[in-house]
Amino acid sequence: MAETITQRITKTPGVCGGRACIAGHRIRVMDIVAWHEEEAKTPAEIVEMFPSITLSDVHSALAYYYDHVDEIQQEMREHEEMVERHRPSPDSPAQKKYDEALRRRRG
Repeated sequence: MAETITQRITKTPGVCGGRACIAGHRIRVMDIVAWHEEEAKTPAEIVEMFPSITLSDVHSALAYYYDHVDEIQQEMREHEEMVERHRPSPDSPAQKKYDEALRRRRG
């Protein structure tokens, strides 16, 4: 069962790894934070990317982050570590094939 953190932020086991999300969506608080803080997107720009959410949803996600900075930053570190663990080696045949296809597409 979902744990309602606020009207707009929930944590549901089995949904997005149980991480804090915008209620009714699979958009994690940590994603909103990354777009806002790391990519300098405004809340309005984030809504443009995902028209099914509202400005209130984005601001609620940011408010949740500022109330739970350690939790969300830990989730972001864990996510980055997982990405690094699954990143192919630059010498792997799959990575070389991908790189070659990318070079051909770019001309």
